[in-house]
Amino acid sequence: MIEQITIDNVNFQYPGGEDKVLRDLSLTVNKGEFLAIIGGNGSGKSTLCKLLNGLIPHYYVGDFSGRVVVNGLVTTEQKVADLSHHVGYVYQDFENQLVCPRVLEDASFAPLNYGYKDYKARGKRALHLVGLDGHNEEFIWQLSGGQKHQLALAGALSLDPDILIIDEPVAQLDPHHAEMVYKTLQQLNKDYGKTIIVIEHHTEFIADYCDQVVLMDHGRVLWKKKTREALREVGELKSSKIYPPQVTQAAYQWAGYTKEQLPINLAEAMAFFPKQENRSSNLLVNEDIKNHHNKSEIVELKDVSFSYKMINRSRKKVLNEIDLTIYQGDLVALVGTNGAGKSSLMRLMTGLVKPETGNVTVKGTNTRNCSPEKLAETVTYIYQNPEEMFIEDCVRKDVEFYLKARKTPHYETTVTKVLEQFDLIALQDRDSRLMSGGQQRRASLAIGVAMKPSILLLDEPTANLDIATRKHITKLIDSLKDQVEAAVIATHDMQLVAEWANRIIVLHEGEIIHDGNRDSVFNNVELLELAGLKPPQILELSRKLQMSPLAFTVDEFVCSLERQEKNSGLYTQTI
Repeated sequence: MIEQITIDNVNFQYPGGEDKVLRDLSLTVNKGEFLAIIGGNGSGKSTLCKLLNGLIPHYYVGDFSGRVVVNGLVTTEQKVADLSHHVGYVYQDFENQLVCPRVLEDASFAPLNYGYKDYKARGKRALHLVGLDGHNEEFIWQLSGGQKHQLALAGALSLDPDILIIDEPVAQLDPHHAEMVYKTLQQLNKDYGKTIIVIEHHTEFIADYCDQVVLMDHGRVLWKKKTREALREVGELKSSKIYPPQVTQAAYQWAGYTKEQLPINLAEAMAFFPKQENRSSNLLVNEDIKNHHNKSEIVELKDVSFSYKMINRSRKKVLNEIDLTIYQGDLVALVGTNGAGKSSLMRLMTGLVKPETGNVTVKGTNTRNCSPEKLAETVTYIYQNPEEMFIEDCVRKDVEFYLKARKTPHYETTVTKVLEQFDLIALQDRDSRLMSGGQQRRASLAIGVAMKPSILLLDEPTANLDIATRKHITKLIDSLKDQVEAAVIATHDMQLVAEWANRIIVLHEGEIIHDGNRDSVFNNVELLELAGLKPPQILELSRKLQMSPLAFTVDEFVCSLERQEKNSGLYTQTI
């Protein structure tokens, strides 16, 4: 094995930081590895990766010590521009890396910047490597979310680096595009010998694609192990706020198995768990949410179409003749591929944009006749990026901003209660922008809830969070159902959908193609494929095992196994 990256005893602290972000960190990466770096929010994963392309210490000039060697080059002795020939980096907010209007122009930007005469050929080769042939002259805004991620990857590949770093490759993508990105990375690794390093929270992808795993905690590398061995360290992973694949968790909870026996993917789990005789239909327990008798209409969209003007002055249709009514008590999940129209639909409900045709009515008020400021008294929209909601220099001021501006009586008491509800009292004097991702998400939720809306709209509330933080946020969201009349979430997180929503609306190419409960969605394979949706892994396993009813969570799965185990003759095979 050829050592390609060597990190020796590195310490780093950001300017003004309270503590070190990296502590006595040492790590070796061999050429050709497909490596996943895991750890809770704030464990130092992204900071570690910024060592490799020289951003630390050349751009982020904090307190640095130690030695980093990449392809035989000591990074402190090289310019970032020179290191970019060896290390390509795709950031978590990858759309910020797209700098040119057309696809080929963007893919060729880096080699053009370096003065290569063959810059277009380099850009075309990079586009070919990521599967974007035939898109050369398209505008960037014409691409789907997955294609934009591939274009950012092409930009990183255009200088032909040996090492590719991708920060949270699937955090902002629907399941279909997420799979597409990982297959591209796998091809670059296996067919072109690239060393791939991903920062990842989704261990199901790690199990399917990565061969090595590094676990970080509080700025330290705890270990580096082969994927199979790493994902079987269930207790250690959970203590670091990382959850193994659902099938691994289920096997771990089920009595009496050693680490060496635990499955890490669906195929292994099929062989591990006993199959149930199909003595009854394996449909989910029916939950009829169609009965809206005696329920108040909260939001109504009638024959609503919406489009926006593009750079060539033509209009792109986003939503087409939408008819939708949301009732009191609805917990709605909007699902579909990137670009299906989920965020646009929610923005119409806030009055931030107006329909091109048709009408949107919120609690009897037509949004055409009401300002967004007035509608904000009824509807709160919590953005996907929490930082877009931060105005002041500390959490408490951000939470009280709306109430103070409206001169709400006794707003201080309300703010204190909300801060307590979201566990923000200890953080109330902190700058919201400088907190961790999970803390920022809690702060953005607190801002929305403090406004006491009737309708709460949340755009990707669990994106970019480690699994433990995601579980905490999910519990907070679930607790809000008693404080609002209706809630709508746009999300790619199928586990959140399965556990939280009582109504699921599937959007595809600007149209509602399904409106029903989780039974009707997750049992419709054709619908899932069309909308690019992927059921939670444990649900898919319970389906393959012919479990009845199907399980949405690990706990449900294990309880079902234990319950059926007590009944003799229920299984057709045993371990």
